[in-house]
Amino acid sequence: MLRRGSVAVVTLCCLAATATPATAAAAGFVRVDQVGYATSEAKYGYLLGTAAVAGAPYTVVDASGRTVLSGKVGASLGSWNSRYTAVHQVDFSKITKPGSYRVRFTGRIAATSPSFKVDRAETLFQPLVRATTEFFQAQRDGRDIIPGRLNRGKSHLTDSRATVYAEPKFKGDGGDVPAEPLKPIGGPVDVEGGWVDAGDFVKFTSNTAYSLAEMGYVQREGGNPQLLAEFRHGLDWLDKTWDARTGTLYAQVGIGTGSEEFGFVGDHDVWRLAEADDKLDVKPGDSEYFIKYRPVFPAGPAGSPVSPNLAGRVAAAFALGAQLESNPAKAKRYLTEAASIFAAAKTTDVGELVTAFPHAYYPESSWMDDMELGAIQLALAARKLGDHRASDWARQAAHWAKAYIASDDKDTLNLYDTSALAHAELIPLLRRGVPGAAVTASDLVGDLRRQLTSGATNAATSPFRTGVDITQFDAASKSFGFAATARLYRSVTGDRSFDAFGVQQRNFALGSNAWGISLVVGAGSTFPKCPHHQAANLAGDPNGGSRILYGAVINGPNGADNFEDLGEMPPGAIACSNNFEAFDGQGSRFFDDLRSWPSSEPAIDFTSTALLAFGLSS
Repeated sequence: MLRRGSVAVVTLCCLAATATPATAAAAGFVRVDQVGYATSEAKYGYLLGTAAVAGAPYTVVDASGRTVLSGKVGASLGSWNSRYTAVHQVDFSKITKPGSYRVRFTGRIAATSPSFKVDRAETLFQPLVRATTEFFQAQRDGRDIIPGRLNRGKSHLTDSRATVYAEPKFKGDGGDVPAEPLKPIGGPVDVEGGWVDAGDFVKFTSNTAYSLAEMGYVQREGGNPQLLAEFRHGLDWLDKTWDARTGTLYAQVGIGTGSEEFGFVGDHDVWRLAEADDKLDVKPGDSEYFIKYRPVFPAGPAGSPVSPNLAGRVAAAFALGAQLESNPAKAKRYLTEAASIFAAAKTTDVGELVTAFPHAYYPESSWMDDMELGAIQLALAARKLGDHRASDWARQAAHWAKAYIASDDKDTLNLYDTSALAHAELIPLLRRGVPGAAVTASDLVGDLRRQLTSGATNAATSPFRTGVDITQFDAASKSFGFAATARLYRSVTGDRSFDAFGVQQRNFALGSNAWGISLVVGAGSTFPKCPHHQAANLAGDPNGGSRILYGAVINGPNGADNFEDLGEMPPGAIACSNNFEAFDGQGSRFFDDLRSWPSSEPAIDFTSTALLAFGLSS
């Protein structure tokens, strides 16, 4: 099943030349957070070795080579794979002086870590807020483009007069093969602009709204002009997807997979730069017609109830826009938009949620969390603007929070579950008093604790203290979700019990993993060089350079079975591959390769969750 916007022509043959052949035979490696550690937080690294070396001494040296700390590792935390049979945790939490450091082992095992920094949290993580914001700039579509490192050009201007099509039907083992021709039902509509979702050029309302909710939170709590501009860019596009007059929400622009049977190709079938699409000379019936004239799919018929996951998170994005907008008239308009789509939510006989077409790309099943998020952001916006409906929306948020906690469909912070962000916003209102509220602040604190405990329990048995299942999709995003949730939990309770756990999840995503790779492009000394991203591949520097997809967060390690049948490089692509096979283990694999969409494809939801974690950390 295709989880992300993968290129359909891509299938796996073999591993290419290794990025680490010279070091793969070494006795050990020290894995650390390659960005660094805040002065006051726990600081752990890991020794990955070919044999257990309990009691092995290590030193931490500063930039001049002077030893600043000595210690010994404890017992192995477990075996990683058949070669690297031991993982030892290395504790250097006592280092609090700002500077650059390395961990060194000599004697029984020889290994030296990459350089890492210890510094103020703001100094370390505000640059990463800017970096992840830059990724969104690179994902811009339409007229308002920021050329950036990849020299992006205007793209998909035809989206300004797009044809609306009926919901597409799919078949096949992956559930993504069109089962019938596309059927035009209306238009033209203006859906130009916004962000493309991942390594392709399709745009999704659900994912955009999720990213805006996280970006808006960071901006409201203390962002910057660059982030605010990007938030507004995304919100301007989201505003085009909701037609309150007719009660129509447009859920998607573009179609991923084409059909040989019906004579058209989709976005995933053609490897090219986005700006090339407008130059195509095509007419209806041509195979590339839907590449230039991209179909728009509504979430449902005009005036029909809106899938509640969409209604909740789109309402939350508009309500955050109302909170951040300095123009009173525009802020009021955003609040009105938020209220209108929230009121349109289908909350009975919900059925399959609308996320993407096909649903298999983003198989979400949770929606009460989104309704809670929409209601609480409406309440906060109403309070700020002096709207009398604030108390009613707060009560609705409490209602949906209670329903979510009682449901069987609960997760942790990621694209499919926004409850942590919603709970953290609702708790302060409940403490001040919400007449008739269905839950208490303690109930919500308990659910935040449930989420963090689930990750901490998994981490306790993981050699790298990882809270996520690295044989499943979204390892990076969920790791950053844990890091963010730990900060949210502390902010509403004052309890630091999960601080170290949250830091370790950020550490994992920034290099403290078996592969020793940061999952954020451009962050740290070793990061993905071959993201599964068309613009980065064709306009950037494959295998490293200055023209990179800076700030992009990729999926990260994934289940080994997901890499079967990846095949040849897409026609027209520039070959790029780095092999980390020696460090695959525990049923997982990481493959830094252009074809490797299960590992190396970035996405806006991955990146916005990292942005949230970095913003909360600083």
